[in-house]
Amino acid sequence: MFSQAPITGRRIVVWGVTGSGKTTFASQLAKILDVPAIHLDALFWNPDWVETPDDEFRAKVQAAIGQALDGWVLDGSYSRISSTYLSTTDTVIWLHLPWRVSFWRLLQRTLIRAWTRESLYYEGGPRESWGLSFLDRRSILWWAIAHHRTATRGRRDRVAQLPPSVRVYELRSSKEVRSFLDVFVNRKGTRRDD
Repeated sequence: MFSQAPITGRRIVVWGVTGSGKTTFASQLAKILDVPAIHLDALFWNPDWVETPDDEFRAKVQAAIGQALDGWVLDGSYSRISSTYLSTTDTVIWLHLPWRVSFWRLLQRTLIRAWTRESLYYEGGPRESWGLSFLDRRSILWWAIAHHRTATRGRRDRVAQLPPSVRVYELRSSKEVRSFLDVFVNRKGTRRDD
């Protein structure tokens, strides 16, 4: 795995399919690096799963990046506004875990959230429900099944189009993800939240 800390910049994007652990990973890495974590889902989704219009979404992302002068770790993709963050990104970390791993995590997470009805992303944010999760055409589970191959292929194409100055790490297992974070923890002596 990683015997020493990978070389990263201070403007890091974390990509991966739904359920790959992007938000958890980004939060942990941001804590280790002592920079803000920017979660695109939290900026995009309004209560009752109302989407933020692209212009407003782009402005929210620009504002979050603009406030993080010492760097940031951003998770999510949203290709339609990706130029907003990719123009200053110096590192991309792709959590490219096997589908069975990411889908199992997504299923577990969805069941727990539908049961607890907790607000997601922020106080009063959208909530998972049994109907939305299992009976609605907008179900995140059905979306993950239907779009996994397309999303993976698209991500590979987008990685190939990044300028050579952007460092790219493709982590293909949970073990590689843990190893990646652990070398930073060991270097800094910081505790990682598990």
